[in-house]
Amino acid sequence: MNGAPKLDRLDIRILSHLQRNGRISNVHLADAVGLSPSPCLTRVKRLEKSGYIVDYGAHIQLEKLGTIQRVFTQITLKDHRPDHFAQFEAYIRKVDEVQECHLVSGGFDYQLIFLTRNVVHYQTVMEDLLDQNIFIDKYFSYIVIKSPIVKKFYPIDNLFMQDN
Repeated sequence: MNGAPKLDRLDIRILSHLQRNGRISNVHLADAVGLSPSPCLTRVKRLEKSGYIVDYGAHIQLEKLGTIQRVFTQITLKDHRPDHFAQFEAYIRKVDEVQECHLVSGGFDYQLIFLTRNVVHYQTVMEDLLDQNIFIDKYFSYIVIKSPIVKKFYPIDNLFMQDN
């Protein structure tokens, strides 16, 4: 991040608290991280302006809305030309049902996570992808039966706060 300010422990703690509760009041946030409200708000604004905080939103309990189906899909492209990767990624980016797409090493090229109404909906989406000229050679689908652990936050304290 060119030009972005270096973060200290307080910045990391602010980010950690905000990702878990983006609606926390500045007074409560300041108390949680050990600052007074004014410097805490200044830091939050700086983190927003610097691009560390990119958005605030609500986590929706989808199962309350109806049945959903998560599917993990491994995709292998026909060859490994850079323009094929770029075209695949550009098309996949526009598919609403694709929640995540990761270029990986190993026996296949991409790991995707789809969110669909059911298996029939997923298969319709995959058939549409196969009809496109985005260089898919083969794919393997893994239907999610149960998700006992899905975290909505990152362990940034453990990743970026170093013991001094």
